[in-house]
Amino acid sequence: MDKNQEFDLLATAASGLEALVGKELRDLGIDCQVENGRARFKGTMETIAKANLWLRTADRVKIVVGEFDAYSFDELFEKVKALPWEDFLPLDANFPVAGRSIKSKLYSVPDCQAITKKAIVNRLREFYHRPATVPLAETGALFQLEVALLKDHVVVTLDTTGPSLFKRGYRLEKGGAPLKENMAAALVMLTNWRKDRPFVDPVCGSGTICIEAALIGHNIAPGFNREFACEAWDWFSEEVFETVRADAEEQADYDYPLDITGTDINGKMIEIAQANAEEIGLGDSITFKQQAVKDFKTEKEYGVIVANPPYGERLGEEESVRKLYGEMGQVFRPLKTWSKYILTSDLTFEEYYGEKATKKRKLYNGALRTDLFQYWGQRPPKNKGME
Repeated sequence: MDKNQEFDLLATAASGLEALVGKELRDLGIDCQVENGRARFKGTMETIAKANLWLRTADRVKIVVGEFDAYSFDELFEKVKALPWEDFLPLDANFPVAGRSIKSKLYSVPDCQAITKKAIVNRLREFYHRPATVPLAETGALFQLEVALLKDHVVVTLDTTGPSLFKRGYRLEKGGAPLKENMAAALVMLTNWRKDRPFVDPVCGSGTICIEAALIGHNIAPGFNREFACEAWDWFSEEVFETVRADAEEQADYDYPLDITGTDINGKMIEIAQANAEEIGLGDSITFKQQAVKDFKTEKEYGVIVANPPYGERLGEEESVRKLYGEMGQVFRPLKTWSKYILTSDLTFEEYYGEKATKKRKLYNGALRTDLFQYWGQRPPKNKGME
C-alpha cells in the first residue's frame, strides 16, 4: 500500500474527554470533527503513527474500513463483503471481529459479528482463490476489527493501536484503585498548569498523575516507550514510525527543570511511584515523599494541586474519606494563589471541603461518574515574574 494513501480515521475516547482529544489532534496539525466518544479525521500512515505516538487522552486510533446503513442481516453481509478487505488483510491475517449494537434493528451483537466475519472470509477466499472447504489459517499478524451499529448506521473499523493507548509501559505496579494514564493526563490538561509552576499531587498513589505531568512538562510523546499493532502489518511502512519517533525525540526537552511533587500517606505507594517514574526515565523530574494531606505546607505561590482521592465507594470508607476531604479544605483553602482540582464521585464533596467550587466538570473514571471540582487561584500580577 502507498504510504501516502489517505484513510478515514477515528480516535476513540472516554465520555467527557472527546474535546481534549480534538484539541490534541489540532495541536498536531490534524483537522478533526469531535463526536460522542470519538474524534474523526483523515490522514496517511504518518498521521496514524503520529496520533498513536502523541495522543495523551485517547484510547485508540482506528481506520474506518466502511460505513453504511443496514436494516437486515443480508444487507449487512453484502455491504461488508463489498468493502476492499484485500487492501488491508493478507491471506494469513488473524482478524477477530468485536461488536456493538445500540438502538438498531440488528440488535444481536454475536450475529452481527458472525455475519461480518463470514462476509470478510468470503471476500478473501474469492480474492486469494481459496476453496470454501479449507478454513483461513489466521496465523499471521493481528488485525482487530469492530462492527459497531448505532441506530442502524454501521461503522466497520480496524484498530491500529493494539493494547489501549493508556498502556504507556511504565507502570510496574499500581495501587488499589488506579487511574488510567490517559485519564491522569486529561486531569493535568484540564488545569491551568504551566511547566514553570509548581505541581503537587497530595494523594499520589502509584504516581500516575505526576508522571503524566512530567511527560507533558518535558514534551515527551506518551507512546514513545511502546509499540503499536499496525507496526506488525506487512503493508505498513516501517520507515514512517522511524521518522515520527525520531521527530518526537527531537521535540522532547529532557533538561527543563520541573517542580513536581507527589505525596502519599502510604510509604509503600511512594516506593511504587518512584519505581514507576524511574522506569520511564523521569525519576529525577519528580519528588515523591511520604506525607499525610494534613501535614502539607508550602511557601511557593501560583502552583497547581491535582488530586484523585479515594471516593468512599467501598462499605465503611465513607467517613474516613469525608474526613480527608475536610483536611484538604483546611490545608488547601488558605493557598489563595494556588489552583486546586479534585476528582471524586462524591457529589457532596464541597460540603466537606468547606468551599464551593469555581467550576465542576463531569468526567467518567471508567464506568464511574465523577466530578472534577475546580478551585481557581489568583493569577500572578502581569508585571511580576514567577516566584
